[in-house]
Amino acid sequence: MTRLEVLKTYKIYIGGQFPRTESGRYYVAKNKNGQQLANVCLSSRKDFRDAVVAARNAFGGWSAKAAFNRGQILYRMAEMLEGRKAQFIDELMKQDATAAQAEKEVNTSIDRLIYYAGWCDKFQQVYSSVNPVASSHFNFSVPEPTGVVAIIAPQESSLLGLVSVIAPVIAGGNTCVVLASETKPLCAVTLAEVINSSDVSGGVVNILTGKPSELIKYFADHMDVNAMIYCENDMNTIKMIQETAALNVKRVVLYNKIKWNSDEAENPYMIMDTQEIKTTWHPIENIGGAKAGY
Repeated sequence: MTRLEVLKTYKIYIGGQFPRTESGRYYVAKNKNGQQLANVCLSSRKDFRDAVVAARNAFGGWSAKAAFNRGQILYRMAEMLEGRKAQFIDELMKQDATAAQAEKEVNTSIDRLIYYAGWCDKFQQVYSSVNPVASSHFNFSVPEPTGVVAIIAPQESSLLGLVSVIAPVIAGGNTCVVLASETKPLCAVTLAEVINSSDVSGGVVNILTGKPSELIKYFADHMDVNAMIYCENDMNTIKMIQETAALNVKRVVLYNKIKWNSDEAENPYMIMDTQEIKTTWHPIENIGGAKAGY
């Protein structure tokens, strides 16, 4: 008798926990040959709302961490990903990658985490400024995290695209809710297991699986989301996101032309895409009737 394989059920990741979707729905992920790979949760609007609450609750603590400490945590993520390299390669191969492609994607994902770990305590110095003003004040402009970021991850890049959109967002002190690839979801929850064991506080990264066609409108119109990242090239969807995001002046970031295995997919400007610039004025004290210098 032919044995019937028991498919793994991949759960979602919200607030540092691995719940099943509250909807009770799932779909069966398949490769291009129609082989069944796993049972995958079809996340609901309620799951997304729960994830936003978790991300908002985690924002204060994560954004207040020392930038150097955030860098250490991202580096730890890279270490943990390195330790589970074989598992990620196997999952990528199940999702139609060749052995060489899978190994390259995992290696690049590890390197990308290390790249952004190195920028955590440097980008503020690079992009901050002391501004010339005509009054007796110091005037400083400094990047600060925007808050909760909703992300529709690249649909054709199971691991590398996912890592490439998460890393700059959390490196800058934001928290996020990510909808992983619908057709290539296996690496998403395995990455959540890596994040969970890497000193990343619960709620900093929340990963959902399911259909973008169902959830994008909720990502775009949620009033407690401060920015949204969209990585596909559907012009009707882009228009909908931009119009709906205007309800609470969400920042909309489009990564619809980036090749995730290229150098353009890693740069500090991607950290700045989800930063706000805060400008502070401070009076220059008079000492003995003279203005204090810089």
